[in-house]
Amino acid sequence: MRVLLVKDVKNLGKAGEIKEVKDGYGQNFLIAKGYAKLATPEVIEAWKEEQARKQAELEAELKRLEEEKKVLESKPVRIEKPMGPAGIKGSVGNADIAKAVKEQLGVEIDKKQINLKKALKTVAVHEVDVKLGHGIHAALKVDVVGVE
Repeated sequence: MRVLLVKDVKNLGKAGEIKEVKDGYGQNFLIAKGYAKLATPEVIEAWKEEQARKQAELEAELKRLEEEKKVLESKPVRIEKPMGPAGIKGSVGNADIAKAVKEQLGVEIDKKQINLKKALKTVAVHEVDVKLGHGIHAALKVDVVGVE
């Protein structure tokens, strides 16, 4: 019996491979548990189409993330905080940066994507790492400005 593996199976093969297995193993275990499908020409063609669609979606996602990276690195984000006796009052955290990016650059990022080692407490231009996904990181400049 020829089966198309839908998931990786230990000691048999990886997803997408077509394997020749015994009828009982294929029918009662692989197909029954959802690890494989019977390798008919229609099933193989549908699998190839699905993989091509997933690849196209991944490429579109990577292109969108690269464009977001360019926007984030194009200009600094300005955040105003009231001045205190020694620097600014309070600090600038992930949520403040995410809100400022959405308002000023028009890019929606989650505060969990912003990698701050500690909150920004000084008036200066800080460089912050933003994880966009798929291994793409943007170096965002955050300009913390003190106002009276």
